[in-house]
Amino acid sequence: MNKAVSDSGLCLKGAYPLRRPAFLLLFIHLLLALSGCSTIPTPQARLQEAERLAATAGWQRIDIEAPPFVLSAWVPVQSNNSDPEDESLTIYLEGDGLAWQTPSTISPDPTPINPLALRLALRQPAGKAAYLARPCQFRDLTYSPACEEKYWTSDRFAPEIIESSNLAISQLRTLIPSDSLRLVGYSGGGAVAALVAARRDDVAQLITVAGNLDPAAWTAKLALAPLTGSLNPADFPAELSKIPQVHLVGGKDRIVGEYVARAFLAAFPTDQRPALEIFPNFDHHCCWSQNWPAIYTSVVAHPVKR
Repeated sequence: MNKAVSDSGLCLKGAYPLRRPAFLLLFIHLLLALSGCSTIPTPQARLQEAERLAATAGWQRIDIEAPPFVLSAWVPVQSNNSDPEDESLTIYLEGDGLAWQTPSTISPDPTPINPLALRLALRQPAGKAAYLARPCQFRDLTYSPACEEKYWTSDRFAPEIIESSNLAISQLRTLIPSDSLRLVGYSGGGAVAALVAARRDDVAQLITVAGNLDPAAWTAKLALAPLTGSLNPADFPAELSKIPQVHLVGGKDRIVGEYVARAFLAAFPTDQRPALEIFPNFDHHCCWSQNWPAIYTSVVAHPVKR
């Protein structure tokens, strides 16, 4: 059976199934693009890199008890609200991280090699922001008995994952008081953000970046193993239609392509479909963080009516 894809990790060589010829070409393309990498950084090295990025921006890591997990989060040491017109709190949710090391080998630790959602959070140009890792990322798994491998493979969007993330978001809102809540999810974090938003009544805006908004469409298209223990955001159009949304997709994204967002939008009545923004020259990793200040200002914080 084919395995599911890791969505971050710039040096990952081999987390892609090979059954379909088209996907084999994608796999070869990714190997060539990532050929400068020889080894996967250790979980400790990945944590240290995230700590370095955050410290440079004046952020610190905190632990959040959200049973059955303890989640890692980063928050500014001092208030980062420099926009008096925007009193909302934007919480960024990370992607799936390093789920697979090879087509047949599950990663022993899902901590992302490239924490792109953290990079987005650190580059938010104004307003209050915080970053939330996924369960089992940036943790010492020796002391994390709840962190079973299924939670970064088949059950990555399981009900207990969503509830734990939801509890952590509530605690972040208490820690950083705000008038409203905005959720930004990257890749698989987009699914988590949507599923959390579907069960809350205080989400003023939902934003996804290269979001895996319909895992069933994603696995079917790429001949991947179905995420059998996971919820699917596309199954909750009634709950999500009440929330203003913008979904950002890279035109060159071969990992979570535009078809995933289109499948998600198709679940909504025509007059209630969320906004979709295509960035023709972007892919799954490039060039979101580099351009995030401008994207945030124009599309997220102060969207231009289209």
